[in-house]
Amino acid sequence: MKLFYSPASPYVRMVSALALETGQADSIERLPSAAGPVKRDASILAHNPSGKVPTALLEDGSALYDSRVICEYLDARHQGPRLFPAEGPARWQALTLFALAQALLDAALLARYESALRPEDKRWDDWLEGQLAKVDSSVAELEADWIDRLEAAFDIGALGVACALGYLDFRFAERDWRATAPRLAAWYAEVSKRPSLAQTVPQG
Repeated sequence: MKLFYSPASPYVRMVSALALETGQADSIERLPSAAGPVKRDASILAHNPSGKVPTALLEDGSALYDSRVICEYLDARHQGPRLFPAEGPARWQALTLFALAQALLDAALLARYESALRPEDKRWDDWLEGQLAKVDSSVAELEADWIDRLEAAFDIGALGVACALGYLDFRFAERDWRATAPRLAAWYAEVSKRPSLAQTVPQG
């Protein structure tokens, strides 16, 4: 499999971490890209109309996107324990937790674009604060309602949350999410020691 990637993308990190967790990292050829929110990379556009990373190219020439689809594809290919539970309440809980992590990331990324990429005279403070409020409420939800599950098992939901919190540290280090989420902070400190996460810390 070939993968268009960016070393700073938290969505790419999810794929890379899952590949490491499942012993498939060495089978992925990484294709550097110049994907951006305004100027898109033509090499990705040839396979994915959004021009976003991650985009995976399979041996038959077909493409997979986005991170959720690529992660589940990789999880279906290995012989070890699945990170996507197969059925029952565990599956729906894991997918809901993964969706919460994705929503946190989506809001954080939009806030990043607004504050770092948009020209200063065109920035909308209410928009920025609205996105950051979504980040804060997501962290509060993780602390209040999901921490027991996070502490109990490492699955796709937990992997997604770890990557989302890592992105907050990477791009929003000045926002102390740990101050209001002590159990989540303790969980994150421990889970970050996993090789799959320690080896995929965002760069750039």
